[in-house]
Amino acid sequence: MTDSPTLTVDLRSDSLGLALRGALNLHTTPAILNRLAKLPLPLPGRISVDMGGVERMDDCGALVMIRLQRMAREHDSAITWQNIPEHVQEVARFLRLESLPETTRSTKTKPGFLARFGMKTLHVTDQAGNHVAFVGELTVGLFSLFRHPGRLRLGDTITYMQRVGVDALPIVGLISFLLGLIMAFMSAVQLQQFGANIYVASLVALAMVRELGPIMTAIIVAGRSGSAFAAEIGTMKVSEEVDALITMGFQPTMFLVAPKVIASFLVVPLLALYSNLFAIAGGLLIGVTTLNLTPHAYMLQTMNTLTIFDVNWGIFKSAIFAVLIAAIGCFKGYQVRGGAASVGQATTSAVVTSMFMIILVDSILAVILRYWRP
Repeated sequence: MTDSPTLTVDLRSDSLGLALRGALNLHTTPAILNRLAKLPLPLPGRISVDMGGVERMDDCGALVMIRLQRMAREHDSAITWQNIPEHVQEVARFLRLESLPETTRSTKTKPGFLARFGMKTLHVTDQAGNHVAFVGELTVGLFSLFRHPGRLRLGDTITYMQRVGVDALPIVGLISFLLGLIMAFMSAVQLQQFGANIYVASLVALAMVRELGPIMTAIIVAGRSGSAFAAEIGTMKVSEEVDALITMGFQPTMFLVAPKVIASFLVVPLLALYSNLFAIAGGLLIGVTTLNLTPHAYMLQTMNTLTIFDVNWGIFKSAIFAVLIAAIGCFKGYQVRGGAASVGQATTSAVVTSMFMIILVDSILAVILRYWRP
């Protein structure tokens, strides 16, 4: 066995043949890369790489494979890997270079309709299976916490309650106040024509407590906390910290997901109530300054309009939204594969998916409320 690898080059007009032998490691890779850099350009349309003589290869030796594939892509060449030893394939799999030991072309033939439909069906089926497995694992973990509360990481749960709830108070209060102000101002333009100024208070109270308060709070939480959950777990996946937890005997769902879900479930309904108060305050400002209403009359009309059911309904929806936001953010983080770009994609996907699910679930609950009255 020799530590001086040789690179044999067979250059022809229409093809380039390369043969690697010996050991590909930290000491030998620089010389091979330098020799590859001195190949005459442009490269032929076909490149064949024989790796049958490679006796051993580490992660530095894999740079040779990456460089060859990049050169083929830059010069619009087709590269073929031949006689790849098993130990080289193991290193490639470990470094997530599974696509390298294949014949790759810069211009790929577009698959047909049936092939695309089949691949999409397999992808959707795989995603559905991942969703079901994650929801099942999370459900079992939460039930286990109810039976054994001592397993909950209380310190982390309180920290997430602060991040999701306390840190969001300023932005939730400001947006809700402005939203209530806008709703009161726009409705006053129409209601003034009929002398029904007092009903501005009813409109703002019902719209915010039943619908807009929980929805706006959930959207803000999805943008702030849902994305943060996805980025946190995604970064841990990239740095293999999740695999380290599994190796040490921890359950990632119990260790990472449960504190986030429970913290969101506890504080988001309180944020929705906080949002309702500021929205009513915004409507009160318009009622007093524009509609010549007294604060007492406005608040009395608000209390006469709202019922305990309306408040409880908004809290119930906020709790559902909270679980959805936390679970979706964590699930998208678990799906991260690759590097920093994948973390960004998972974060974006978590926010978009959370907003879609919030609107979808709210629509379903609105239909249920329409046909079921207390």
